[in-house]
Amino acid sequence: MDPSSAGAGGSSLPSPSCPDAEKRRVCYFYDPEVGNYYYGQGHPMKPHRVRMTHALLAHYGLLTQMQVLRPHPARDRDLTRFHSDDYVAFLRSVTPETQLDQIRSLRRFNVGEDCPVFDGLYSYCQTYAGASVGGAVKLNHGGHDIAINWSGGLHHAKKSEASGFCYVNDIVLAILELLKINERVLYVDIDIHHGDGVEEAFYTTNRVMTVSFHKFGEYFPGTGDIRDIGYSEGKYYCLNVPLDDGVDDDSYQSIFKPIMSKVMEMFRPGAVVLQCGADSLSGDRLGCFNLSSNGHAECVKYMRSFNVPLLLLGGGGYTIRNVARCWCYETGVALGQELKGKMPYNEYYEYFGPEYSLHVPQSNMENKNTGKQLEDIKCKILENLSKLQHAPSVQFQERTPETALPETDEDQEDPDERHGPDSDMVLGDLEPLEQSARRSVIQRTEFTDTQTKDQVLYHHGNGATTEQRGQGTTAEGIDSSQQDPKLRESISDRLFSNSRCELLSENSLSIGQVYVSEFIEEEN
Repeated sequence: MDPSSAGAGGSSLPSPSCPDAEKRRVCYFYDPEVGNYYYGQGHPMKPHRVRMTHALLAHYGLLTQMQVLRPHPARDRDLTRFHSDDYVAFLRSVTPETQLDQIRSLRRFNVGEDCPVFDGLYSYCQTYAGASVGGAVKLNHGGHDIAINWSGGLHHAKKSEASGFCYVNDIVLAILELLKINERVLYVDIDIHHGDGVEEAFYTTNRVMTVSFHKFGEYFPGTGDIRDIGYSEGKYYCLNVPLDDGVDDDSYQSIFKPIMSKVMEMFRPGAVVLQCGADSLSGDRLGCFNLSSNGHAECVKYMRSFNVPLLLLGGGGYTIRNVARCWCYETGVALGQELKGKMPYNEYYEYFGPEYSLHVPQSNMENKNTGKQLEDIKCKILENLSKLQHAPSVQFQERTPETALPETDEDQEDPDERHGPDSDMVLGDLEPLEQSARRSVIQRTEFTDTQTKDQVLYHHGNGATTEQRGQGTTAEGIDSSQQDPKLRESISDRLFSNSRCELLSENSLSIGQVYVSEFIEEEN
């Protein structure tokens, strides 16, 4: 890839998938090692799907239309800005060979059957978490409008517990980074499973709104009732849209667009994080929805249309040929490119037979969501939104990130001294100056008024219980409107140091080193 053209963005011509003709500056995070991690035989979670997605992006010619970045792994101190020290230490130390000596810790941290110990587990967590926060750093700098990390979106992980194939909650870490300069951040989750880990982290704050569209009732994780609306300052800033089996494109959009339109009008976020879990697609190994790839991507297109900085993340998705097709198509939507349905030949071509098409169609499964049910849900959600004040006021001075673009020649510096293992030095993002000078500016718009054994094993439908809310795992410190302004500025200064992301060459298509901060208790 020619570095001078990196990050130039798509042509964004009006197309059926993306009628909005505004150009977008897109960066994309990928580590070529991510596809090597293996949860184990028979496990439905397969990181290999990210490598398949990347291959499709290359053969569709999309990599040359965005800045491709190799992420730096997050360090211990980065992960412990949300996760507990002992949990991170356990993830770092446990191996398949030593796990039998740590039975109590395995139980304590919920690591085992669904979230197994495998070779390179901690490196995997560092990779996908660092990529998500690196994307947030890029958005904070304002040099990009959309950042993509398909290896991220692991929304079930808790402060001190693995859950639902998720170990580290990269989404929470990325949102914390975005909160550094944005008063409000919106999180939207279109995975078939409820985004419980993210909701729990921000359940008591009005600076993050979480909106989850998910299957509810006898289904993992068992949370996400429409009556769960947040607590204390976060009341009504948590929205749950519970859906039933077989929801199709038309039904989904009939509720997604009205709700998100009202959310954007009332909340007015400075940035949006969209978790694009592909297990809501028709035919997913563990899913029971009936969305086509076009219907799924319609959510991406709609959120893109608001011209707010957008972080696109992966998530669930267990029929991997469909996952790769979906995320490739949605990358095209982000770039404003209409991709041909006939798939180009690629190294995974045989996975996509016999149709060899980019698009995942709907099936003829029954839609158990009636029009009345959907209307009732929509009305309830809109009623909750009506109880919000427009754009909650937070005494927060917008500031530029501490990460400064390098002005000196780094080749003249000692790389070990520049970034030693214990260094807190601020590192700048490296990108071509010519590219930066050519970037266009986006003007923000105003907002207007088949059950298998694996399924049984991993659904956790029976016995799932709603978790206690607001007890110890929420990001309590970010809701700080009553604090002294000088204290808030000090906290903002410390919320995050910054990251450096390496521009990938075309031949080494493979996380920003991120320092997210401890919560506000540190200041007290």
